[in-house]
Amino acid sequence: MTRQTGSSRGPSVGVVICTRGDRSEWLREAVRGVLAQDYAGACDVVVVADGVDVRVVEDQVAGLPVRVLPNRLSPGLPGARNTGIAACGSDLVAFCDDDDVWLPGKLTAQVAAMDAGAWFASCGIEVEYGGRVVPRQAGTETVTAADLVRSRMVMVHSSTFLFRRGVIWVDESAPGGQNEDWDLALRAAKSRPIACADRPLVRVRWGGSHYASRWSDRIAGLEWMLARHPELTGDSRGAARVYGQLAFAHAALRRRRAAARWAARTWAARPTEPRALLALAVAAGLLPASAVLSLLHQRGRGI
Repeated sequence: MTRQTGSSRGPSVGVVICTRGDRSEWLREAVRGVLAQDYAGACDVVVVADGVDVRVVEDQVAGLPVRVLPNRLSPGLPGARNTGIAACGSDLVAFCDDDDVWLPGKLTAQVAAMDAGAWFASCGIEVEYGGRVVPRQAGTETVTAADLVRSRMVMVHSSTFLFRRGVIWVDESAPGGQNEDWDLALRAAKSRPIACADRPLVRVRWGGSHYASRWSDRIAGLEWMLARHPELTGDSRGAARVYGQLAFAHAALRRRRAAARWAARTWAARPTEPRALLALAVAAGLLPASAVLSLLHQRGRGI
């Protein structure tokens, strides 16, 4: 169903929300955040049920003006996102994760940011974890491919994505669905810098992610990114960050030798990269990986 807000000024937007069906209250809040936008154009909300019966999700969003579809492509988040994109007949497509919430003015600000000719936009976020809310902003109105190589830029988050329909699709080969959002943003930025409405316009909840502790998938996803985007190894800071993440993931799985190897590569790329030391501490049993992540998340940061 298409919801009209105000007049039909501005490009139409199709909003894709993917869900696994186990977060009904958060899903309803995510939908309401979209429906509450003050955007003047048409807004069509598509909820894609991935790995769960459509009827279950329909019950969860009963009474809300949305379409609920099954994932018709490869199982997992990338296929679900592409199912949603294909179902949209709008000018633009936006994503919102089922545990995140758009804040007032998000769509209006992003469409305005795209007026300079961008076809992909992001915005700042608020990270909510353990009762704390930490704003994360890019510090720029445009995000380049070089920016996304040097840093993952957590504020360039999937729930902030707004892009022209038909120009780009999610890569369904992403192992375990890992890093499909970083890959999508990086591919977009290689074409043209990403417009950024740089104030917190999405609340991102950490702690309930489907991928929170799937370390093997994280390793596969990072190796996939290194193979897919070889320029990641050409920037010493960016390479050290990825190598340090690999070291930490192996350490969390108690693979000490692999953790040590990646820690050595981390220091070779950038001696001041702290992830190497954290990985070795976890590998030695001095710190649990969960405690490190919890401390970082409280500061609005990840490993």
